[in-house]
Amino acid sequence: MNIIDLHCDVLYKLWETKGKLDFQDAKELDVNMQRLKKGKVKVQCFAIFISPELKAEEKWQAALDQVDYFYTEVLGKNKDMKQIKTWTDINRLQPHEIGALLTLEGVDCIGNDLHKLNILFHLGVLSVGLTWNNANLAADGVGEPRGAGLTMFGKEIVKINNRKKVFTDVSHLSEGAFWDVITIVDYPIASHSNAKAICNHQRNLTDQQAMAIFQKNGMVHVVYYPEFVTQKEQATITDLIRHIDHFCSLGGVGQIGFGSDFDGISTHIIGLENASKQQNLINELLKYYSEDQVRGFAGENFLRMIKKYRFAL
Repeated sequence: MNIIDLHCDVLYKLWETKGKLDFQDAKELDVNMQRLKKGKVKVQCFAIFISPELKAEEKWQAALDQVDYFYTEVLGKNKDMKQIKTWTDINRLQPHEIGALLTLEGVDCIGNDLHKLNILFHLGVLSVGLTWNNANLAADGVGEPRGAGLTMFGKEIVKINNRKKVFTDVSHLSEGAFWDVITIVDYPIASHSNAKAICNHQRNLTDQQAMAIFQKNGMVHVVYYPEFVTQKEQATITDLIRHIDHFCSLGGVGQIGFGSDFDGISTHIIGLENASKQQNLINELLKYYSEDQVRGFAGENFLRMIKKYRFAL
């Protein structure tokens, strides 16, 4: 069963190692070409992530470097990897091809320059998260004790996303910023978040937040990081399915997807150690849900959403 994965941090690993890892088969990468094929991942989102520890003047170059690795290492050396620059490109993928698209995890790299954001759109970014865990010029992330909402600059970015028909990603936002986004956003998405009712972690969504996303026709993509899955020492696929069960109980059965966070996580769910193991999750879900529902979680819910949003006509 083909999968659409809304989040991985391969580009950051390639940047961190100065391109020394081979995207084709490097074992150090949770997501590489071989593992994507084995796991039947049909579309993989690649995040541009900039460490908040970088100096402000270094962040834009780091973002461009990661985009360069996307074009040269991910796309350039793999003829079966095709860039998704508009959502209709998914429909053009051949059976042997995998779609790859850029997302932005935090707008730190643009400073206060919306021209830079526009450049990233031209390069293919189709989803924008305002923050990582830190605070920046747009909003507070979940790791900022102040817990403030959106700035005027942040609100302008959301409005630009609306005009461009680009997703605004609410994963990592403080609760205050989340609710500020929800009041003005047209295309919300949580690319990699779980249910706080199941695992009480600051990165997870409350029931009220999840339902607000569902009411806006958006989606929540469950994340595979054990710390966001369970408070036990080790996480299992069954533990992850509890989050899917919970979101379904809130009315989201048609608005759930996957956002692995591979290559951005230091530990793994047993049986979901890398992209090649994604079918283990599918097989376990088929024990509890209908095939149509599981196909929805795997990617068809996402395809229906972009059609409903009239992204792909």
